[in-house]
Amino acid sequence: MLNTTVIGDGGWGTALALVLHRNGHRVRVWGPFPEYVAEVARLGENPRFLPGIPLPPQIGWTADPAASVAGADLVVLAVPSQYFADTLRRLAPAWPAGALAVSVTKGLDRLTHHRMSSVAEDILGSRPAVALSGPSFAEEVAKGLPTAVVSACADPGLAARAQDAFSNAAFRVYTSDDVVGVELGGALKNVIAIAAGACDGLGLGFNTKAALVTRGLAEMTRLGVALGAHPQTFAGLSGTGDLMLTCFGRLSRNRAVGERLGCGERAEDILRGMAQVAEGVTNCDNAAALARDAGVEMPIADAVRAVVRGRLAPREAVARLMARDPRPERDK
Repeated sequence: MLNTTVIGDGGWGTALALVLHRNGHRVRVWGPFPEYVAEVARLGENPRFLPGIPLPPQIGWTADPAASVAGADLVVLAVPSQYFADTLRRLAPAWPAGALAVSVTKGLDRLTHHRMSSVAEDILGSRPAVALSGPSFAEEVAKGLPTAVVSACADPGLAARAQDAFSNAAFRVYTSDDVVGVELGGALKNVIAIAAGACDGLGLGFNTKAALVTRGLAEMTRLGVALGAHPQTFAGLSGTGDLMLTCFGRLSRNRAVGERLGCGERAEDILRGMAQVAEGVTNCDNAAALARDAGVEMPIADAVRAVVRGRLAPREAVARLMARDPRPERDK
């Protein structure tokens, strides 16, 4: 039995708190707003982010950063990427010696464009952080429906430690030493999912969407390899697996944003009415910056960025992608 803390009371953090509880660990969840945390504890449900899922009374809830991590053996970092660094700076003074940081945020830092585990290591100044990623809608994980994910760390012992903490009959965890590939897969697939949703909104059909997702995977792999990832990682759970889920699944927030963009809504209007974060909206800028610095072409990601920022209409973005100069499918 481990003392575990989940930083972030959103749907994903709450679902992982349930996984850890089912595995027999002690669990606390931190959220930024005391009134809402108290409401979740009182109701035994997270009505805003995971409605309809009962939460056992053994899971503790707090808005106190120091109290949340006190005595923790494992700390799950599940806050959106734009709040990730600031939240960690609040936690750092109280971080317990020896506590393992596990990042489950699928994004990139908005200022530095660094991966989340790298941000955690920079701020905490401790041993390597683990990245946990893969096809995992929060609602389905919370309900105990089976899936498989990847625990990635340069230290195989730490990856295995996270694997042991999370694994159960419905949540299968593999390990990897390719942290770069696992984290980039999780971040970049959200950008491609916006494009996939736009295909739905425009009514372009299955052929278009399949072609777009396939070429999106090629872009993700191209950038990942340029940044030191193993290409095979993008054929795995944190690459193809999560990409398929996010581009085709009805629960995908990023796909839903893209669909509404394809139907003619503006990004700012869509986001104003959303309770949860669609990471692809923020990370299309981060992906563009990474690609530019690495000298890598990512035309689909660039098109998503132009549409999200209101510089290009979705149908015009499709026309421009289709009109690009012919080239071989496989990079040499």
